[in-house]
Amino acid sequence: MNYTNFTLSDLLPSVGNLSTLPERILIFSLITVIVIDLSNKGKNTTLLYQISLISMLIGVVASLCQWGIQFFLISFENYRISNFSYIFRFLLLTCSILSVLLSIDYIRCSKMALAEFLFFILAAGSGGMVLCWANDLATLYVALELPSLSSCFLSGHTKRDIRSNEATTKFLLMGGASSSLLLYGFSLLYGISGGQLQLDKIASELPFSQHFTVIYVAVASITAGMASKLSLVPFHQWTPDVYEGVSPIPVVASFSVTSKVAAPALFTRLFGLTFPYLSNEWHIVVGLLATSSMILGNLIAITQISMKRMLAYPSISQIGYILIGVLAADPENGYASMITYTFIYILMNLGTFARITSFSLRTGTDNIRDYAGLYMKDPVLTFSPVLRPPSLGGIPPPSGFFGKLYLFWHGWKAGSYPSVLVALVTSVISIYYYLKIIKLMFTGKNGSGDAPTTSIQNSLVSPSISKSSIEIAMIIRALASILSGILIDPIIGITRNTLF
Repeated sequence: MNYTNFTLSDLLPSVGNLSTLPERILIFSLITVIVIDLSNKGKNTTLLYQISLISMLIGVVASLCQWGIQFFLISFENYRISNFSYIFRFLLLTCSILSVLLSIDYIRCSKMALAEFLFFILAAGSGGMVLCWANDLATLYVALELPSLSSCFLSGHTKRDIRSNEATTKFLLMGGASSSLLLYGFSLLYGISGGQLQLDKIASELPFSQHFTVIYVAVASITAGMASKLSLVPFHQWTPDVYEGVSPIPVVASFSVTSKVAAPALFTRLFGLTFPYLSNEWHIVVGLLATSSMILGNLIAITQISMKRMLAYPSISQIGYILIGVLAADPENGYASMITYTFIYILMNLGTFARITSFSLRTGTDNIRDYAGLYMKDPVLTFSPVLRPPSLGGIPPPSGFFGKLYLFWHGWKAGSYPSVLVALVTSVISIYYYLKIIKLMFTGKNGSGDAPTTSIQNSLVSPSISKSSIEIAMIIRALASILSGILIDPIIGITRNTLF
């Protein structure tokens, strides 16, 4: 072979392939997890955890190194790596790592199938990461279905639980309907753009198309499909049922944050790259969806008695807040407000689910009334709830206040006055039901007498065991929530320059 004519252009494809190194690491690790589990017949669970966590940490390091070295910023037709993509890949890897850490005690004590759980977590993470840089319709659709189907299968992880099976069925049916709408919209875009798959080429062809009705039908189908994936009102009905019906709380925690990171990334790239000349039209529609989600999500959450179902409705309103950041994008700050609040939301939400997981392991219940007098029984378990829910509601000093302040300020400057005003009012409403739970923990009296002791004895794990990784994770995330508020300016600086 003649190497004398080897040039830099011959090296670019191999370097470009390194841009997908984090995804390749996760795919290799999920294959390794399955092979080891089959060879050891599910005995060595510690090794499976170590492989998963190490691979995701290596993925984080690889992604950060590529982000810092602009030499790897190479664009190809089928994928396009940018600052926006690097940030969301980091967020998705963070979600996966924290979800696995949260699940260690629960999976071990409930004797669930570990390899399948890790397989779907890694598959959802890798698919979501591909969504952040995919530049053609086919890759986008396949990458979107990977986290969607993984979350669906995770929701049915406890096969003998009737409620879990019901939740999985609803999840699968609604997910299939939303995917069908997306695929229909994609097919219309493919047809009216003259057979183009790349997003930038479709965007360049659409302004010259005479089929305006078809374009609006495509935009409406894609919007409806994405609204269902994002759990926006009125496409939200499946979310509370799935949250409440899924028995493994770490599973609920996983797809509550993974979907809230991957779907907004896809939504932002799809509409920002493909429909820039229709920005006024889709901004109005998205503003209405976000506003209705904030109102309905916070109002219905007040009436809930199940902790998991109660958290489902704030997750609907939270995605409405995040969409304000999408509407507020500008050339100076990019999507900084949306990305910053998404990062803070990950810490807040997973910290809340860590507390629920620990409580469920000890008592076997997620009823809000059973949290009465929790401070007298376990002050450590009460520490995280005192900080986390107020942060979700936007009370200072936790980071949620600063995240919402920055988000609403940029939304106001961008002219989204109705959405910002509704967001302010609904944030006050959310403070009510969050503080109601905290008040119950400190002042409430559990009328069941000795029931808490009995339920702890019959729970999945003894109190001494459950005070390990989950409570450490709760304290770490509580401190991270405060520190991210103190360091909000550096975080905002990093997330700028993310406009397409």
